[in-house]
Amino acid sequence: MPIFKYEALDSQGVAIKDEVEALSQKEAVSKIRNMGYFPTKVATAGAVKKAAATARPQRRRGARAGVKVKFITQFARQLSTLQDAGLPILRSLRILEEQQKAGSFKKIIGYVADDIEGGATLSEALSRYPRCFDRLLVGMVAAGETGGVLDLILARVADFMEKAQKLKSRVKGAMVYPIVVLVAAFTILLGLMTFVIPQFEGVLKEMIEGELNPVTQTVLNISSWIAYDFGWLILIGVPFAFVMLTRIVRQVRVGRLILDTVRLHVPVIGQLSRKVAVTRWTRTLGTLIGAGVPILDAINVTGETVGNEIFSNMLNKVNNSIRQGDTFAGPLRQSKTVDLIVSNMVAVGEETGDLDKMLLKVADNYDEQVDVLVASLMSLLEPIMIIMLGGIVMVIVMAIFLPMIQIISGLSV
Repeated sequence: MPIFKYEALDSQGVAIKDEVEALSQKEAVSKIRNMGYFPTKVATAGAVKKAAATARPQRRRGARAGVKVKFITQFARQLSTLQDAGLPILRSLRILEEQQKAGSFKKIIGYVADDIEGGATLSEALSRYPRCFDRLLVGMVAAGETGGVLDLILARVADFMEKAQKLKSRVKGAMVYPIVVLVAAFTILLGLMTFVIPQFEGVLKEMIEGELNPVTQTVLNISSWIAYDFGWLILIGVPFAFVMLTRIVRQVRVGRLILDTVRLHVPVIGQLSRKVAVTRWTRTLGTLIGAGVPILDAINVTGETVGNEIFSNMLNKVNNSIRQGDTFAGPLRQSKTVDLIVSNMVAVGEETGDLDKMLLKVADNYDEQVDVLVASLMSLLEPIMIIMLGGIVMVIVMAIFLPMIQIISGLSV
């Protein structure tokens, strides 16, 4: 009789690893549950080693390359359709491999099919390519395999990824317009201060006796610094240095915590970041729980994929509280990281047994709020940029024309 290795949680939330004999994976899951455990991972003993031995290392070249989200989404959708049609998983993967265009993703699908042919489960095979298939997708696929509803789970994965990508695109799209305008304005102003304004300095000093007015002198000093003292290099280099420094700081957990705290307290931007984070973690957690992933595992995966260290810490505290027998809503409310409406809806979901549905409703609600906030932010940025650029242009014009007015006034006298 086949032997299955499993990982499970007991009634106290303690992790357990052991083996069980069963004719199939479903029977193994049933036996584990009859022992009073909640299975989180069930696999045939030796499957991973067999698959690893079967795969050729030289064929794995290029398998670490990243793949665009839209290709992963399309893959999940198509695999769900093939599974729903009743095709074996190996044949489905071979079909998808054949129809893919030549590239790294085509190779990865082939490698996944090879691993499955070697005895691995789909979730185990996908987990070997973390740059392509994240923990969220792997965890949901594992839950689908355990529950025998892989086609439905893959369809949910595709839906989730599409909604997450739309949210990301909306936020990024909202920032494109102001960034383009600011970059164009900065380039024009830099050109004026580097090549145009310095030409006036000698002329103005020859025509005007004595000192120039403060506005003109200040503009000429700034122009001289930019044109002759490598000020242009500093102005261009500072933004790039800031971006690189931010990326370096984010490599450390403390750095991520500091940056995320600052970001959440920036006016308007902080509110948008908070709503986006709530949308992301509630949709992720709701999708995982709805797919049958144990709540503790689902919270762990969500904490790693939320993209904000403040919310990740909150979910870790919630996880620890649940392990000690507490509810979800209690520690969530005590954290004060989310609005009361979120913790209240989570409490209702726990009471009614529809936690996954309530979390998805919260995500949809906050999704709409993000749309409204993005539109408000855009309407607020436009007049601010106009006033700011208009003020800079006005100062430059005053700096040029005030000496001319002074010269004309002197001639008329």
